[in-house]
Amino acid sequence: MKTLPEKYSWLSKEGAPKMLVEALKHYGELEHPGKGSNPNILAWANEVGVSGWYTDDDIPWCGLFVGVVAKRCGYAFSAAKLLAAREWINWGVKAETPMLWDVLVFVRPGGGHVGFYVGENEKAYLIFGGNQSNAVGFTWIEKSRLLAARRPKFNIGQPKNIRKIKLSETGILSINEV
Repeated sequence: MKTLPEKYSWLSKEGAPKMLVEALKHYGELEHPGKGSNPNILAWANEVGVSGWYTDDDIPWCGLFVGVVAKRCGYAFSAAKLLAAREWINWGVKAETPMLWDVLVFVRPGGGHVGFYVGENEKAYLIFGGNQSNAVGFTWIEKSRLLAARRPKFNIGQPKNIRKIKLSETGILSINEV
């Protein structure tokens, strides 16, 4: 894993939920430009059972990233639907207010996008996810694009650090995550 940017290093100290810990291990993973694919991304497809139709990292992989993280943390999902970002609106339980590491589903031109809530400012959510500028990383997405916020069904109770994170920083808004 690449080192997290200093302004987000606080995430590595959170220790929970387990999806956060697992996802951060992949920060900086890049798809291969041009011909060929990143073997790690293709291995994720194999791990979650979609390698039969997911054969190239040029295919949108935000849902694949969320899916492999969910699987490694013991959360159920539909392998047949995980690549379709908007299908994540049916996963877990509805979260009325997005909080740390909820799965957020967004609308985008021609489809959807899915990633993990890191924080927010007045106008946008900071999202950690896959296929954000062709990498696993951070991006800002306008709040008006939010379709759903979903939270894992915790087996032993919700971790105490699940909370709304207010950030004073701003960033360039992403308009199309592919």
